[in-house]
Amino acid sequence: MQIITLNVNGVRAATRKGFLPWLAAQPADIVCIQELKAQMADLSNDILAPAGYQGYFHCAIKKGYSGVGIYCRNKPDRIIEGLGIDEIDQEGRFIQADFGNLSVISLYLPSGSSGDHRQVAKFFFLDKFFPILKTLIASKRDVILCGDWNIAHNEIDLKNWRANRKNSGFLPEERAWLTRVFDEIGFVDVFRRVNPEPDQYTWWSNRGQAWAKNVGWRLDYQIATPEIAQQAHSVSIYKEHRFSDHAPLIINYNDS
Repeated sequence: MQIITLNVNGVRAATRKGFLPWLAAQPADIVCIQELKAQMADLSNDILAPAGYQGYFHCAIKKGYSGVGIYCRNKPDRIIEGLGIDEIDQEGRFIQADFGNLSVISLYLPSGSSGDHRQVAKFFFLDKFFPILKTLIASKRDVILCGDWNIAHNEIDLKNWRANRKNSGFLPEERAWLTRVFDEIGFVDVFRRVNPEPDQYTWWSNRGQAWAKNVGWRLDYQIATPEIAQQAHSVSIYKEHRFSDHAPLIINYNDS
């Protein structure tokens, strides 16, 4: 089983940059995307159902903003849109697809970088989402949460960590929250379980020469319950072509 996650930074923009032909060439079973920046009426048939896939989407109410989706080769048993929390669901940040005992979630945490009010919204999300994560792990299902978590967990996860200690995405409170997700609840950072090496990033600023110099952040994760995390045997960050300011994170799992 192969799962890909990518923040597309506008699915229509990513499509213009070659995302759909690339997607059609992948052997992935499930592809999670974030930051659609589109409503359902904006999505063409080739975006709704690319070759070999069926798409499921949870869009934000605000036009051109946020939104998440999941492309599946096999029809899910169930789709869950949203968390049941209006302030979060209006921004289109959570969609879950269930297949037997497996749940795959496309998740887009808020960014707090645009102002204090958005950092407040981010902390609100973290506060509300923590007990939901506890419920997910207590369900005894295999769960894989894919997406842009907008937090670099450790110093190894961004190039210029010293300069960013007071910036959203690397604040001590955010990092401590993610540590609790792993150490207290018991979820596993699947990429780091397989690849402990430095300079592994999934997002690069469009400013300066961040991409060319690999001055990046690892913001995109597949975070899983322990049993399915143990099935991961290879991980990669695809950088041959750019569809977004993020790169696809690809993880292969053994069939469990």
